Amino acid sequence: MALSGPVFFDTSVLLGGLIEQRGPRDPEQRALTAVAAGKLPSPQTSWHCCLEFFSVATRLPEEYRVSPADAALLVEEEILARFAVVDLPGAARRDLLRAAAADAIGGGRIYDAHIAESARAAGARAVVTGNRRHFVTLLRHGIVVLTPDELVREARLGAKER
Repeated sequence: MALSGPVFFDTSVLLGGLIEQRGPRDPEQRALTAVAAGKLPSPQTSWHCCLEFFSVATRLPEEYRVSPADAALLVEEEILARFAVVDLPGAARRDLLRAAAADAIGGGRIYDAHIAESARAAGARAVVTGNRRHFVTLLRHGIVVLTPDELVREARLGAKER
């Protein structure tokens, strides 16, 4: 499958690609390197993912944690500068809540549902995430859900340069 159209990145990929924690995150790092090099079509993420990145990056275990100033710099220079940052249109918010209720989505899963709907509303053709099962509802809309490993294979990003 050739990737065409916007590719949306979830927080898990942004974190793994920008902050090395507990071993190398090679696929995530290759994916973000490809974004920086302009090798992926129309990269997107959501404002929610930017905030979630900041939140998690500043509360990781001490050996991986970044300061709020460094987290803000990463968001500005690595995400805002390279991704289209989207959000769920106001008119779609009520539908999101109704769909979540109909699908019995509860607890923190509402946040992934919000991210998924933001990607769909922005016209994403693929979503890249480390949490595939949280985004399977996108399949019914024809949106491909890929892990970082699958993205690397699909986009033929090859081995990471050493």
